Amino acid sequence: MPLDISEKLKAKLTWWLIGVTALGWATSPHFRCANMLMVPKFLGKEGRLYVLSFVFAAIYNGPGANLWYNLMETKRSMECVVELQVNHTGLLWHASTATMRQVMEELVKSADTLNAETHNISEAFMELNEQVVSDDGYDLKQHPETGKESSTQELYETKTKLRCETVIQTGLLRCTTHFQKMYKKCMKRVKLPLFNHLVCLPMQFGFLCHMVKFMSHWCKEKIPVDGNFGHMYDQVNGSVNSLSQEFSASIAYKEEHQEMLVGTEVAAQMREDLTSQLRQEGARLGLAVSFFRLLLSFTFLFVFISAFNYTNQYCRKIGFDNCYITTYFRQIDARRREQNKQTLLPLLKEEVPSFVFPCKLAVQRPERRHMVMELLRCIPLLLFLLFVCGLDHFIFTILRVIQNHSFIEYSYQASHHLSVNVMGTSLMAELLRGTIGALNTSFESEMETSNLVCLPRPTEMTRQQYLNTCLPLGLLALLCVAQVYPFRLRRAIAAFYFPKREKARVLFLYNKLLRQRKHFLHLQRGRVARQARLPPELGTVLLRWCHRRWPWLRRCLRQKCTLCGTPETPQHQPCPNPDCFALYCESCWRVMGVTCIACGPADPDLVQESSEDEEEQGYAG
Repeated sequence: MPLDISEKLKAKLTWWLIGVTALGWATSPHFRCANMLMVPKFLGKEGRLYVLSFVFAAIYNGPGANLWYNLMETKRSMECVVELQVNHTGLLWHASTATMRQVMEELVKSADTLNAETHNISEAFMELNEQVVSDDGYDLKQHPETGKESSTQELYETKTKLRCETVIQTGLLRCTTHFQKMYKKCMKRVKLPLFNHLVCLPMQFGFLCHMVKFMSHWCKEKIPVDGNFGHMYDQVNGSVNSLSQEFSASIAYKEEHQEMLVGTEVAAQMREDLTSQLRQEGARLGLAVSFFRLLLSFTFLFVFISAFNYTNQYCRKIGFDNCYITTYFRQIDARRREQNKQTLLPLLKEEVPSFVFPCKLAVQRPERRHMVMELLRCIPLLLFLLFVCGLDHFIFTILRVIQNHSFIEYSYQASHHLSVNVMGTSLMAELLRGTIGALNTSFESEMETSNLVCLPRPTEMTRQQYLNTCLPLGLLALLCVAQVYPFRLRRAIAAFYFPKREKARVLFLYNKLLRQRKHFLHLQRGRVARQARLPPELGTVLLRWCHRRWPWLRRCLRQKCTLCGTPETPQHQPCPNPDCFALYCESCWRVMGVTCIACGPADPDLVQESSEDEEEQGYAG
């Protein structure tokens, strides 16, 4: 649905947009921040709509276009086969009636007597009579019982339709059986479970054989039988029968030029119908593409709304996207360290996965979770691409097999020779030679054709085409991976326009982390104190004795920090008490006040359990 907008209206809309933008930049910091946030938003899921359009365009122009071409080639091949059969039927009809026409022409010239020629004429007409009366080529049970006598035209059309339907049903049965045999062979050849079902999946596309049923409509309504065939056959048959009974010497006939076979226009009519249907489908596809382009034109508005929503959430919710260890966070921690107060940096091992360090190039845990979800959304597109490419390759393989193994050469030879010799020298013999001599006819026909031009010529996609089809999808996946870096700019842009709000957010995060750290240390102290009061197990006693007996075993059996569980390093501090085997990392030893809580005096507050849960920071995807 294209938008028909005049140039004057476009100019008004442009000036109106410029005026609104200038007013927003002059009066609202939210508007300025939202405009700047559109840059990283374009690299997010809103901007990936453009890349998604390129993915669909690549699929449409690559395997989709090649699939459509192969289908059109199949249509052309079917039309050519129909036209070839129509031409062959016309030639057979001409060969069958050529002798009769020549005899009738000679009889009109002689016009003396026809009694002796009746037997020869009946023999010449016998081949056509056998074709009309024959019941070969179809099941007699299919013949409908109408309850009333039908004309020769209706009977011959009914027989021809039944023969056509028998040919279609036989071909459908053979095609379905062939798919079943190929599927069984494939399952026997591929033994690996699940993989054999995936490899042999194309062998189950036997439903494609039912496409031949489209020819049933042609068999019922457009069978190539001349509409005047029955009437002409009845007249000729009556004339032959009359010649054997009684006749007069005067012969008169009227020649009417009519089309021999109505089916000569079947291919043209089929081509016109298919072309009309394809035009309708093309118009619908064009309408869908125009509507999709209209939606893409509003992507700019969608991105601005998303950016403005981020700005609004940033200013209203203090915990929204507040999981970054910023420079101001480090300044607060350094100032507290100078004042000999409790600090947070470096973070404990349990705290690191909940925060993002903007200056690190590695993708961190909060970002990785969102990145994986975005990559999972690309799987349906990948499956759709594989399905279209697989279907295109499957149809190409079928058409290539038909092209290589369906070549047929037609060789048709027809010869009609009729010669009447009258012996004797009497007057009657001479008279009979003058009259019966009209029956001396000769006709020969030879034709050699093939279905080479009717064979399908499918095309296969090249490696470059496959590469061009997969590149947009790869770019989409790359944007899903690389979007974490422009997303870090959102907080920096918002902090530039709202510095006081950013300081309040960082102070809130720092104080919240202090409370969580205090709560965490309280829980860990209680856990260590409770474990210290329990009697050691036999394996623990044996391990401690080995460490005391052979100190070099510490290099092979590394311990962990008693509080945070980090592996032992040279910087770890063991408990000064020789009877205590507790080990602390540098940060935990500093937080504990250079005292060991495993061998220290019992504190009843530490032995109690705490039911408070830690609060986790959120990441805005």
